[in-house]
Amino acid sequence: MTNNKPKAFLFDLNGTMINDMAFHNHAWHNILTKDLGASISFDAVKKQMYGKNQDLLERVFGIGHFSQEQIDQISIEKEHRYQAAYKKHLILIAGLDNFLEKAKQSGIQMAIGSAAIPFNINFVLDNLNIRSYFKAIVSAEDVVNSKPDPETFTKGAEILGVEASQCIVFEDAPKGVEAAQNAGMRCVVLTTMHTKEEFAAYNNIIAFIEDYTDPVLQELF
Repeated sequence: MTNNKPKAFLFDLNGTMINDMAFHNHAWHNILTKDLGASISFDAVKKQMYGKNQDLLERVFGIGHFSQEQIDQISIEKEHRYQAAYKKHLILIAGLDNFLEKAKQSGIQMAIGSAAIPFNINFVLDNLNIRSYFKAIVSAEDVVNSKPDPETFTKGAEILGVEASQCIVFEDAPKGVEAAQNAGMRCVVLTTMHTKEEFAAYNNIIAFIEDYTDPVLQELF
């Protein structure tokens, strides 16, 4: 896979550490169509689920359609609905618990680089008791420009004190892989929400995996 052994793993969260993207899709589709009156299909919502919540609302309705106060209210209501529906299903993607422990034992630093708000990141880290693995957490509130801009990942690497070329990003979305590519980082793709064909535009992918039990991951250590 790679001769350049990594010093850091940077993880996206939703769809990468937990398989929850369908729940986000349902929550967004419900809010956009039933609450806000948008005429948008479930699949079209799926394609818009990258970047910050504000970015998604502006892509669907246009910049300036909502006030910042309205955006914040819509965003937190969406997350409450998502969490209520998903909490009983909350579990790490298969094999990730062992993978995190092996990385820790191997001295590989770890960070989270997510477009989620802290409310959602804390929901996962605290309910699954995995916060101690991560030296850095970069959320939507920590960046000016969301994915596919590289800021989320470059900021995580900077906090860890690791060069981009020594980082491996774990992602599930094309725009996230693009962000890693823009940051000069190699990427492992989780095929939880998107097919391999949807990543054809990117040249930084070193592996596609369904979950963290894939033996190809042992080559990273």
